[in-house]
Amino acid sequence: MAQNATVPQDTTGRDTAAQASDQPGLRTVGVEEEFLLVDPDTGQAVPAVDRVLEQVPDDLRGQVQHEFQTSQIEIGSPPGLELGALRHSLGLLRSGLADAAEAAGVRLVAVGAGLVDGPVPPVFDNPRFHRMVEQFGPLVDGPGNNGMHVHVGIPDPETGVRVLNHLRPWLPILHAVTTNSPFHNGQDTGYASWRSVLWERWPSVAPTPWLESHAHYQWLVDQLVATGMLLDEGMVYWYARLSAHYPTVEIRIGDVCPSLDDTILVAALVRSLVGTALTDVEQGREPVRIDHHLLTAAHWRAAHDGLDGLAVDPVRGGTMPAWELLDKLVDRIRPELERHGDLPEVTELLDRLRKDGTGATRQRAAYARRGELTDVVTDLARQTRGDNTSER
Repeated sequence: MAQNATVPQDTTGRDTAAQASDQPGLRTVGVEEEFLLVDPDTGQAVPAVDRVLEQVPDDLRGQVQHEFQTSQIEIGSPPGLELGALRHSLGLLRSGLADAAEAAGVRLVAVGAGLVDGPVPPVFDNPRFHRMVEQFGPLVDGPGNNGMHVHVGIPDPETGVRVLNHLRPWLPILHAVTTNSPFHNGQDTGYASWRSVLWERWPSVAPTPWLESHAHYQWLVDQLVATGMLLDEGMVYWYARLSAHYPTVEIRIGDVCPSLDDTILVAALVRSLVGTALTDVEQGREPVRIDHHLLTAAHWRAAHDGLDGLAVDPVRGGTMPAWELLDKLVDRIRPELERHGDLPEVTELLDRLRKDGTGATRQRAAYARRGELTDVVTDLARQTRGDNTSER
């Protein structure tokens, strides 16, 4: 939600657009992740972002920033072509930030929404954030909604808009993959992603509309700003949008993922989905035009069930097992996974996801051991840091 949520510059010093041009058909990918800062004993959100930022090592500071509330903190990876480099960058950032949080007396947790009831931390002292609170009222009555945003390189905005149309049918199943917030205020909500329900209270959160052109995209954004529904272009919270700062499409549907493996899987799937859409655009294939209300239903189902239940077939309507639809997505994007060299790792990570479940499934398993939400917080903190040793 930050005004300038950005993918930081390539720390290798090499321009990533040049990297992509060296290898035609390959697309850069970068990731932003938002985390919650909690009390290590109670799991309650703590307004500790300033204390944590003071402890962040100098070599990581350019990739760490505040977020909307003082109990949140955000990292951003450099964009690049290799999943291995993305894993390395995010791993350093996650572990470095976890160390900084512990030095500040709190714990870093990758979770979509606050688990434990407690005081609502204040909004970060930023003029734009204060304007948002003044304009939109008490939409934020919890400790912060934490998401994951994936940026994928595109050649130009006009092509990007056409890509957005092709992405629409497939984003709900990716939404299901990222579900990681079943608990809120001490209760199991019955949803796999309660963050999605909270997030949709903002008026501009919605599936990306059907767009006729980049001019139409820009006209629509300008009209929404004129109505007062948006303060500025940064408040376009569609599930996929054009980045206002980089030559990328930005997919922003999901909860922050609990583990680095989950993040890498989603980043790889998103990149290959965008690559598939680019191929469709280049070859003149028309996107499937999905009814807005059916698309809304598909995202609701994804937030409710995750991968443990049903998914809406966005083309034919009706429902099917969520894993069946995810398998269809992987089959569709397989050529792009192979082109980027990602298929072996994605296959392994999908097998692990099928075995262990989404973040929501894992949270419920941790809670089932003793009925204590502190166990969920401890397990999430372990996954956030990068210790993937299973405790289940």
